[in-house]
Amino acid sequence: MKTTGPTPTPAPAPAVAALPMQADGRSGSRVAVARLLLERGPVTAAEVAAALELSGAAVRRHLDALLADGEATTRQASVGARRGRGRPARLYLLTEAGRVRFGHGYDDLAVAALRYLAETGGPDAVRTFARRRATELVERHRATIVSRSTVAGRAGELAAALSAQGYAAAARQAGSGGQLCQHHCPVAHVAAEFPQLCEAETTVFAELLGTHVQRLATIARGDAACTTHVPLGFPDGAPAASLAGRSDTTTTIPKGRQRV
Repeated sequence: MKTTGPTPTPAPAPAVAALPMQADGRSGSRVAVARLLLERGPVTAAEVAAALELSGAAVRRHLDALLADGEATTRQASVGARRGRGRPARLYLLTEAGRVRFGHGYDDLAVAALRYLAETGGPDAVRTFARRRATELVERHRATIVSRSTVAGRAGELAAALSAQGYAAAARQAGSGGQLCQHHCPVAHVAAEFPQLCEAETTVFAELLGTHVQRLATIARGDAACTTHVPLGFPDGAPAASLAGRSDTTTTIPKGRQRV
């Protein structure tokens, strides 16, 4: 697998003080609201409205959207903090999912660690690490995956296992074969520089499915999804099942768990 180089690091978002004038754009205002919760939370809706110079109705709309997406949560203020008619104020703050919107330094740390590993241990050390990580990714699901008697059945179980790890995966039929699609990759930024991570995943997938597979696309290379071709022949002597319309071969990802 070849790469075109590391994914450019996005420019940092402006501070809250520079955001009030973004009220003319709904998405910009929502980012401003989320950033204020990040920097000052827990805060009340009234405090958000005052800080961003937005109407109370607009702020409540953005806060409700963040709550619905699981990016924010609420809690009651202490007894001393009250609003109209003596009711405790409702405070808003970001969840871990909401914090992801603003990024972490984990990717940069992982890239730095792998660079050091490559410098001190050489390419084999990186490949060994990548193989160990790929194995651990699905190890606790191995028994369930290999218990399926068909390649298609194993592909469905593998998709479910990957989804449990945050990859929003699905197995589907594609022509005479099948495809394993990962719509999210938590390590895409790292894999852009170290394709050994993708290569190790592909090798482990082939071992679990009991057939040769081919990686067609990766998010790390800029594709929309990581797509792996899965032949649905008879490599293990068992008849291949269709991926269409079978509960044991098609994995549907709940809407709320997709992070595309």
